[in-house]
Amino acid sequence: MTPRTPRHRRLLPRLLAACALAWGLLAVPPAATADGAQAATYTNPVSAGVVDTFPDPSTIRGKDGLWYAYGTQNPVFQSQGEDGERILPILRSADLVHWTYAGQVFTPATQPAWENGSRLWAPDIRYFDGHYSLYYSVPGAGTVALATAPTPTGPWTDRGSVLPSPSGCPSGNIDQAQFTDTGGQAYLYWGSYDTICVAQLTPDRTRTQGAVTQVAKGRRVEGGFVVHRDAYYYLFYSDGGCCSGAFSGYQVKVGRASSPTGPFRDELGTDLTALTSKAGIVAGANGNRWIGPGHNAVQTDLSGQDWLVYHGIPAEAPDLAPAAGGTLNLTRRPLLIDRLDWIDGWPVLRAGAGPSDTAQTAPVTAPATGGAFDGGTLTGWRTEGAGTGGWSAPVETDSGGYAAHADSGDAPAFAVSAGTAPANVRAEADLRVTAAGGRAGLALAYAGPGDRITAWLDRSRNALVTEAVVGGVPAGEQLTALPAGFTWNTWHAVTAELRGTALTVEVSHDRLHDPVAVQQRTVPAGAARSGAVALAARGPGAAGDNVSATALYTPVTARVAGPAPGALLPGYSDEFDAAAVPGTTAGSPWSWVRGPAAGVAAGGGSLSWPTQDAELYLGDNSASVLQRPAPDGDFTVETKLVFAPGQTSQQAGLVLYENDDRWFKLVHSVLALNNGGGAVLQVSEFGKEGERPTTTPPTAVANAPMFGGPTADTMWLRLVHHLDAAHGEHEVRAVTSRDGVTWTYAGVWTLPVKGPLKIGLVSMNRSGATARFDYVRTYAG
Repeated sequence: MTPRTPRHRRLLPRLLAACALAWGLLAVPPAATADGAQAATYTNPVSAGVVDTFPDPSTIRGKDGLWYAYGTQNPVFQSQGEDGERILPILRSADLVHWTYAGQVFTPATQPAWENGSRLWAPDIRYFDGHYSLYYSVPGAGTVALATAPTPTGPWTDRGSVLPSPSGCPSGNIDQAQFTDTGGQAYLYWGSYDTICVAQLTPDRTRTQGAVTQVAKGRRVEGGFVVHRDAYYYLFYSDGGCCSGAFSGYQVKVGRASSPTGPFRDELGTDLTALTSKAGIVAGANGNRWIGPGHNAVQTDLSGQDWLVYHGIPAEAPDLAPAAGGTLNLTRRPLLIDRLDWIDGWPVLRAGAGPSDTAQTAPVTAPATGGAFDGGTLTGWRTEGAGTGGWSAPVETDSGGYAAHADSGDAPAFAVSAGTAPANVRAEADLRVTAAGGRAGLALAYAGPGDRITAWLDRSRNALVTEAVVGGVPAGEQLTALPAGFTWNTWHAVTAELRGTALTVEVSHDRLHDPVAVQQRTVPAGAARSGAVALAARGPGAAGDNVSATALYTPVTARVAGPAPGALLPGYSDEFDAAAVPGTTAGSPWSWVRGPAAGVAAGGGSLSWPTQDAELYLGDNSASVLQRPAPDGDFTVETKLVFAPGQTSQQAGLVLYENDDRWFKLVHSVLALNNGGGAVLQVSEFGKEGERPTTTPPTAVANAPMFGGPTADTMWLRLVHHLDAAHGEHEVRAVTSRDGVTWTYAGVWTLPVKGPLKIGLVSMNRSGATARFDYVRTYAG
């Protein structure tokens, strides 16, 4: 199979038109390549040609102004003949698009002895108190560990396990992410298969402490990552199974809460700890080359646009060759990035279009104006205000060159960039204050010392202070307290977004959507103008670096429309008004595979079908299938299902059936919760069975399923089928609803076309429940 281009057709109806309306006409400045040139576009995977695979990525912008990515231990150089693995590999980039290999956290010789040679997974990178903290999973020891370093590439110092034993979370102690709340309290999220937990961290962030709270439960729930945006905390996570090659059902989902400890709810109001599947789908497979997109982080470019950083599995080469002497079989999961939009308060990938595999507008990583003082020089910057001779450009190991001012006294001093940025602007800088009584500031919309907006880190008042000055007249200060124990001698990221007269300023350790202070205010209309960006100093000890200002991104406000059914096709539909059981009378369009099933009854507008103690799974093909021909080409099939299962493995719903080893299904299903003490989940399970293409001869494989929206005793289930004749594939998307009005659109499964699919129903796995199908309706398109 050769790489494929995305096929945004009726599975994502009218996508191109919607995209043009939603974002295609936006003027977005191009990104900078590693050599400083401009890159207008990128194409996933961004790790192509650098490493073969890069699972579970997390990223950070280092204090040297470059971006770094960290991945799970894997054989990243297999194509170059290397059989072994790199332990927590590191990539480096100037633009989030062009990456180079930058080393690994440990080697077999330097890996801490207490880890007993465990493979190391899912790194999460943060900056705090002047060093980089890498939290990572040690599955062989059943814990999460911490290593710290003075630079993004090391050298790394082992800080031991972060979790006590037992951890207090009834799940796998992996897939951790650190988060800092406004006010400075640090948290750690962790867990997998099938619970995510959170606990506070000690002030030095080396150990969890206090109560452990469960914040999400679900089948194969893992990979938590939390961001704070506006009034909410957003918990991103993945479910459905990461690592089954072409049969991986991973999707990224999200819930939000008003507290970092929850309760988190999806956009339908379902608590993430409820024993059901969830809505809130951020990213799922869309039918192009990318399978099982998941395990994400979030990064922000210089314009303020967010990007989902995640991995995906290429359909044309889903599996790595056996590694470690043939004992290790792994799924290929390269590094992907795509634009993350926030629409009506919820994040979604590319407005709902899903993972990209064609050229996309690149992140903005080259500022309209600003600089990083590399080489220890102030060339290109002019000094204004007080103490113009007090500026210097020292050099240190981590940040490289930066700007510092000795002491400006009571009046502010400015180091001003050449060039200007527009009135709607995002400005940012790394700031620190090394002397008591000093202030370091970021000035934007700068036209001179008497015409500017400045965000100060004010050490004497332990506060973020903003001021606007117009025509030499101050428009008043606004103060926001910084956390007690704020580490003034280390770098903090200050970002300021000005849209019209609305100013938002954040102070964080590392620009990862977890600010320790946020201030919003309105500035005078005269201050909201185009201008330069500047570093500001007042008093002693002010320093700044990585100063930038660029046009503020234009948000996407409309989702791509989900697939909507066309005209009803009566010849392929049934209201079950007839008293005869379908498939038992001459001329019926229905037929049975292993049937009629015992206890089936029809009439009065429904089909009643007790669940069978039977299966449709690999070699156990004992369940009955009620089937009928499907229309040619594209169609949508829908049923209304009334089903209240009570035991694990009972399931009922729709199938698109070719034979016992090739099918798609969307069912209301009951599955056991791993490490759940006997608890069970009721889920919308979207699965397929087919052949693994990389085996000779091809072997039948069942998937790690995707999961649709939350369940109820009455469900509406849809399967949307597209026949991709150009690539010889069936593409099927699952859609679920609890009211027939509000729909959750899950991902897409594909199978090569070999024979026709038939529309079918199943009620199976374990006896004891009864499914009632009120109709089967088939629609065009």
